[in-house]
Amino acid sequence: MSQVLLHYALWDIMLQISLKIFLITISFAVLQNFLTVGQSKSARCDDLESLKKRKCAANKIENPRGSIAVNKDKPVTNRKDVAEKLKPEDITQIQPQKLTLTLRSGEPQTFQLKFKRAEDYPIDLYYLMDLSFSMRDDLENVKNLGTDLMEEMRKITSDFRIGFGSFVEKTVMPYISTTPARLLNPCTGNENCTSPFSYKNVLKLTEDGDEFNKLVSQQQISGNLDSPEGGFDAIMQVAVCEKDIGWRNVTRLLVFSTDAGFHFAGDGKLGGIVLPNDGRCHLENNMYTMSHYYDYPSIAHLVQKLSDHNIQTIFAVTEEFQPVYKELKNLIPKSAVGTLSSNSSNVIKLILDAYNSLSSEVILENSKLPEGVSITYQSICKNGVESSGDNGRKCSNISIGDEVFFKISIESQKCPSHGKSEIIKIKPLGFTEEVEVVLNFICDCQCAAEGQPKSKKCSGGNGTFECGACKCNEGRIGLSCECSKDEVRTEDLDANCRKDNGTDICSNSGDCVCGICECKKRENPAEVYSGKYCECDNFNCDRSNNKLCGGHGRCECRKCICDANYTGSACDCSLDTSTCLAKNGQICNGRGTCDCGICKCTNPKFQGPTCETCPTCPGVCTEHKDCVQCRAFDAGPKKETCEQECSYFNLIKVSDRDKLPQPTDQSYPLTHCKERDANDCWFYYTYVTQYAVLHVTMTSGPDIIPIVAGVVAGIVLIGLALLLIWKLLMIIHDRREFAKFEKEKMNAKWDTGENPIYKSAVTTVVNPKYEGK
Repeated sequence: MSQVLLHYALWDIMLQISLKIFLITISFAVLQNFLTVGQSKSARCDDLESLKKRKCAANKIENPRGSIAVNKDKPVTNRKDVAEKLKPEDITQIQPQKLTLTLRSGEPQTFQLKFKRAEDYPIDLYYLMDLSFSMRDDLENVKNLGTDLMEEMRKITSDFRIGFGSFVEKTVMPYISTTPARLLNPCTGNENCTSPFSYKNVLKLTEDGDEFNKLVSQQQISGNLDSPEGGFDAIMQVAVCEKDIGWRNVTRLLVFSTDAGFHFAGDGKLGGIVLPNDGRCHLENNMYTMSHYYDYPSIAHLVQKLSDHNIQTIFAVTEEFQPVYKELKNLIPKSAVGTLSSNSSNVIKLILDAYNSLSSEVILENSKLPEGVSITYQSICKNGVESSGDNGRKCSNISIGDEVFFKISIESQKCPSHGKSEIIKIKPLGFTEEVEVVLNFICDCQCAAEGQPKSKKCSGGNGTFECGACKCNEGRIGLSCECSKDEVRTEDLDANCRKDNGTDICSNSGDCVCGICECKKRENPAEVYSGKYCECDNFNCDRSNNKLCGGHGRCECRKCICDANYTGSACDCSLDTSTCLAKNGQICNGRGTCDCGICKCTNPKFQGPTCETCPTCPGVCTEHKDCVQCRAFDAGPKKETCEQECSYFNLIKVSDRDKLPQPTDQSYPLTHCKERDANDCWFYYTYVTQYAVLHVTMTSGPDIIPIVAGVVAGIVLIGLALLLIWKLLMIIHDRREFAKFEKEKMNAKWDTGENPIYKSAVTTVVNPKYEGK
């Protein structure tokens, strides 16, 4: 009984599998006959050339392209009359002002921006001064700055405004002394100083230079304890308090004047201040009121705020702190550093030089890019000088009225997750004008909007037929949505995806979807799996010279299909025999076979690329010696049979050995030979292999006896000469030694005194009576 039940169970499984196979067959009939076995629906998307090669009809290919639309294109301002007065909002320096880009993934869209530095462009300048005690002599020179600077700036623009602010330090310990007396007058001795403060907006931007001089004259020096100052707090407030400062949408300049360093984020902890700077305006009655509450801003925070508010900074600092502020300048775009004299007497020249430097350079920046979007710049500056990369963002040495251009390419690598448009803004640093770029993304084909819901092509309405394929409803799977996830057991479907009843599903290179293998996609779109069980691919064939199929064929189902004139498992065997031809025109010199364009010599005596080299064979010279003797001199062993055996070459006699052909004079192989005949006479000849031509000359053999006698006599003479030289040297040496001895003998000094112990043997006796008579 159990065997019968098992039989019916197996029959039921086979019936379900057969039914699914029948439905799959029907689904392939209703779908467009484009996908090959094992390919997923995503394989319908490919590059244009690949689709054409796969026999996709041109009218069935949808290939949407990106585009550029200019929405606002107001021309840059060209003044016909220099005296013409224009409002700042009526001046245009960058064109166009708004664009809409439609982006397709991987396809960049390029547009051009024009920038022209306008004539008589308005300028707002705010002078921010350090009023700590060390700047007391500088204040005197700044008191007349308003009218003097106004005079100089009117040469550049007719619309100039100036403002003034001052700073000292945070009003907490340990930056200042908090004793009551020091809070009233922080200076020592008889100096009369004002109470310390963080930042004070003394004068908002105004056209009245006299008002500037008046208010600055009323300012007093203050003091603090440490050397660095709280200038960053002041810069932040000047940047963000636009209404209090009076900034307009024109060129904004901030002159920061000090003779000391600066505190930055983190230094506030010394005074118990741990809250980071919030980057907001906190001015009350023109005084910064939150210096004791918020820490100093960081450099990055300042950079962001200065850029957001289009403020260009000029650091007017003493020579001692030049290195510090030059490093700070490198971190703050559109900023300059000038050397301030000890009493600020050169401040006007410093401001003018810095302004000319800043205004003669334009640098483009963009807002944050959406994920997957990239942007590149190429500049076309004065005199047609082009730059790319980081230098493609900027142009220098721009004079008033000059036009420069920028080519900007924007590319998307993927669609945004929300599928909506994005907006980025591009602007020149330090300028209020900007270009708005709206980005639209092509994420779906147009045919997707024309889909047929509940299409009969999708297993009787179980999906939407769009773009030539079925998009299945929830719970349905398969190419034509023919399977239900709940009704069909997975093991039944997997059986159809195993090759030869093996264990690997889809050869481990695909997924079994409703009993059909859908092959995996690889990172390289040119590499694909294929076949009913994904058992084939086009990238696992044999390689030669690190090239698939040697670069002379294509890989199909892991086997190389070679081009014409090539064979072998890696298509690395050439059928061309031109490389095997020997000099005599024979393949491998008739002594080998040409295998893959390379000679394999069958005769072991012969070697070389064309089997023409024979190291153990008799030389050419020895081979032809007897024939040369009989033909040229009517002598030798072959004298009697010369005509029969030695007529295979042409003979040319020359009078002298030097007239024999030389290798450098010939375009064919040449062999030089030197042989001796029975009479000890040497003869020379050359043999031209290709044409079998001999050039012969003869010379007499040398007389051996005179040569031997000469050699012996030479050896004897050389020996005698060496002996004579040696004897001469010894005589000279002996004479020098004897002369030296004589000289020393003459120079010797002998002691002639008597020996005290010497007694003479002679005794002399004198007779006292002897009178000599």
